[in-house]
This record gives sequence, structure tokens and C-alpha cells, in this order.
Amino acid sequence: MATPSRVKTTAQSSALLLDKLSAVLPRGYRFGVYHLSTPPTKTDALYSAPPEEREDKTYCERHFLAISIDVPASTAQTDKPAKDNASKSVLVLALEVFIYTTAHSSTFFVSKADSTGYLKLLNLPKGTPSPIKKISSVFVSYLVEQRSRKGIQSVVSLFARAQDQYLFPGSAEYSGKHVLDDRGLVKWWCKVLDPLLEKTPVGKGAPWGGVKGYLVIPGLDSYETKAFLPKTPSSAANWVLGHALEKISHYTKEYDWVPARCLIPRFPDDPKSRFRDELDEETGKSKQLKTTGQWKSVKSLETFWEMMAYRQECSSGRLTGFIWVVFDPEVEKVRQDNDSTALPTPNPSFSASNPPVTPNKQKPARPTTPMSTPRKLFPQTSPGTLSKAKLEKPERKNKKKKKAKLSGVIKPRQPRIKTQQRNYLLDKPISTAYYYWPAEGRGRKIVDENDYKRVNELLLHLDFANLDIATSSTRRWISEVGIGDSWGLEVVGTRETPVPSLSQPSAGTVNNLSGLVKRKRPEESPTAGSGEPASKVNVLSTGLIRRKSKEGTTSVDATKANDGEPPKVNVLGAGLVRKKT
Repeated sequence: MATPSRVKTTAQSSALLLDKLSAVLPRGYRFGVYHLSTPPTKTDALYSAPPEEREDKTYCERHFLAISIDVPASTAQTDKPAKDNASKSVLVLALEVFIYTTAHSSTFFVSKADSTGYLKLLNLPKGTPSPIKKISSVFVSYLVEQRSRKGIQSVVSLFARAQDQYLFPGSAEYSGKHVLDDRGLVKWWCKVLDPLLEKTPVGKGAPWGGVKGYLVIPGLDSYETKAFLPKTPSSAANWVLGHALEKISHYTKEYDWVPARCLIPRFPDDPKSRFRDELDEETGKSKQLKTTGQWKSVKSLETFWEMMAYRQECSSGRLTGFIWVVFDPEVEKVRQDNDSTALPTPNPSFSASNPPVTPNKQKPARPTTPMSTPRKLFPQTSPGTLSKAKLEKPERKNKKKKKAKLSGVIKPRQPRIKTQQRNYLLDKPISTAYYYWPAEGRGRKIVDENDYKRVNELLLHLDFANLDIATSSTRRWISEVGIGDSWGLEVVGTRETPVPSLSQPSAGTVNNLSGLVKRKRPEESPTAGSGEPASKVNVLSTGLIRRKSKEGTTSVDATKANDGEPPKVNVLGAGLVRKKT
């Protein structure tokens, strides 16, 4: 497959993605890259707004990455012509990421990830890092780097739940696919996202003020959850055993208190989102929901996570891990402000009746849940300006009702003749207050939301049970998505693979001390007058035997042994028997 040009265009460009993938893939191995995306489209808000507040205007950008390999000639069928076997390729990995952007944050939700197991056909050397893990980490880091905005918080969110197959139907029947269990999958995703904490992706904006990873496994305490974190020296500093829902919500900085309902996002096919919807149905349109925004049974986030442990998806021997990676541009600044306010005042008038004033945004120390309507800490408008705005509203409505009457000669419009094919999806501004959509970071194929759903439905109706069916399914999916055009890219790995060597001992092997062991010289045949060989049992001569004088029986046995007679039953004579007196 010919490699397309990497020239940067105004439509889309994946040159940087190919360079990043090439740096982590094994040297000399070719991979096909198929990147599909949609333009930012207006969607429902992720979070419910507090009472009497408008929800955030939200846009969603969908990304789908598929990786394929060429089927080696040794595994192709020999009964088919060589021409049919030469261009066979099979999908090995698919990754789906949704980017939700508002004026306050950018959320990268890893929706689905799945593999087929056919990567083993490459027969990579033993000790080669997993390409599946490296590609997943690089792709998420690449999107964060290209979609980061100056002064705007970025969050990577996902939930890890083990399943035989997500995106490739029938792939679980293939013997080469390694399906991880619940514990293994949570550990795997923590290792995938750990490079984002070690080497923070930085785009064109300023470096991040702080980056932290968060992990919650309902039903496990902190000691048990700690075992799922990567075993790295900086793991304790980079990871937090808890949730980040309060940290990633801008409502906590704007209100004196926020209901738990307004802190839980609505992600597709998410366990906590399903539980949230059930609590909404339970509460209904009650007065409590309209005034305080609270549920009837769950009043706090702590109660929410405790009840999540009894859900079917998180109990009965199953584990579900919720992971966040938060890129906060103002963490260090907030810490400095907190440190300055926490210092004791030297004023002697300091007393319990006149405590120092602390910021209102430090609300987690509140012991009880308020029952009043959440109030804004920093109102933007004063009561005077608010009353003026209310008076001006009727006038604006009256002006909108008045429409200008059309008059004059009607001039018909001339029809425009379409001379070339044009993608009107690209007619969007690159940067707005709600999203950032540069050319780098877009998929090689840009489709609308309906076509994106059709592409996913097509993949879910194919079969990857064996190699022959998987190659035909791969060919059909690539052809129908591209509508006859070649939209795939090719990347060749440049990372050195470990070469096993038998001559050079490596660390961790058994030390060979054969050269330091002193061997005994082989003894020659015994000559006349020489003793017996050392390997035989030592036989003492007659003069070296010490006789005991206490009992007569031992002396008789010793004399018989010296004479070389075989051992017999000792029969005492009449004169040797000692009679009792």
C-alpha cells in the first residue's frame, strides 16, 4: 500500500500522529492507520445545571482510530493465487474517543477499545512492548495535545469493565485473543494513562499547572485500590485514590454548595450515568428537585459511590474501575492562594469571635448537606441592573414581532451549477469560545454524525471469528467507509526491538561459575601397596579398632570382625555368663 503524502492541508492532517506512532511501534513492521472523525457538533450538556440556572452549551467531536496489519504470507492459504494473498490486511485494534467541549473545560471520554488478537501473526520478538498499549496511550495523548486550550481545564475520563468483545463481533472465538479479566483491565488502563502523567502532553498553550490521576473502584477500600496503580517511583505522587467529580466541575467554584446530581456526567454506556438516570426517574418532577436539585435517597457523592458498589455492574465478583486524568492550568496558583490564607495572623486582636476570612470555594469541609437553593458566590449583575434588564425585555419582544414588509419587483435567483465536489462539513470556524478545531488532530476521513453512526453499525455487524472472515470483513469496512477512495495511511515502526542473544548473559539469569569451580584430578589405576580409592567406603585396619573393656560382648564382636569372619549370632559361653548374687 502506497504511503499518502503528509502535506499539511486546511482540511485535515495526521503527520504528527504518524510520527508519534512510528516512535513507539517495533522497527521494520508496517501498520495501517485509519482515523475517522466528525466536526464539533452541538449536543446535550454533560452535567445538569443547579436550579434556576441554564445548562452549559456543549459540543461533541467523535474520533475513531483503527489499526491494521498485513497478513504474513506464511499464514495465507496456499490453494489461493498469490495475487489474492498479496494485499490482505486485518484489523487488530479499534479505539473510540468522544471530546466534549464547553467554555469551561474539555473532556476526553474513552468510549470503547477492543482488539482482535491477530497481532500475534507478526511473531514479535519476546520482550517487545505491547503495540496495543503504546498505540492507545499515544492516541489519547495526541488528542489532548491538539485540543488543549489556554487557561481551560482538560480531563481524560473512562471506565474499565471487562468484556469479551466490544467492537469486533466474533473476535472472542479466536484462540489468539487474550481477554483480560476485571482486575487485569483496570491495571492495564492505569498503565496506558500513566505516561500522560509522567510526560505531560503540552500543545501550543502554556504548560499545565498540575496533572493528577484519579482512580475509584466501587466496593474496594484505599488499601485494596492501591494495588491497581502502576509500580513506578512517582506513582504515589501522580495518582490519587478517589474521584475527581468535584474538581472537574466549574459549579463548585461558582456556588456555595452543589448537589451531587449536578456533578455526575451523562456519558454514553456508562455505569454511573445509568445509576444517575434511575435516581432521576425515582425523584421525578418533585418540588425538592426543583428547589435544591437533590435526589430523595442519595444526598451526597459519598453515598452515591457506596451505593454504586451494590450495583450489578460493580458487584457479584465483578469490578469496574473509574479513572480520570485532570490537566489543570491553575492548580499551583490555587495552592499559593490557599497557603497565604492559611497563615496565622500576627494581629493580637485575633480571636474566635473574629476569625480570618477564608475563600468560600473551600466547601468540602461542610459537615451537613444544605437544604436551600444553591447560591452563586460571585453574582455577575447587581439588583439594580437586574431590574433594568427585566424592564427592557418586553420592549425587545415587541421589536422582534415587527417585521419589515417586502415590496418591489421580485428578482429570481440564478441557479448555481456545481462544478466540483465539496465537503461542507469543513465550513466551520476553527476556534470559538466553546471548542478548538485545528487541522492537526482531525481524522483523515471527516463525516457527519449520521455517517459516523452508520460506520460503527457496519463494524458491529461484521465477523472476526477466524482469519479468512476477518480479512474479508476488514476489506469491506475500509471500502465502504472510504466510498471507494483510499483513505488509510501507513506507518513503519522505528523503535528498536530486543534481540535475544545466548552468548551475552543478561541481568536476572543464573550465574555460570563453571570457570571458578576447582575440579579434582582423575586418579590413576591403583598400584601395589597403595590404599583404596577415596570414592569407596573407608575400611579401618585391625590396629585402628579400639576395644571396649566394659562388656565382654563387644570384645568378642570386635575380635570376630578383625578376623574377617562374617557376622554371626553371638553365643556366650558358660564362663562368660554373670550370675546374679
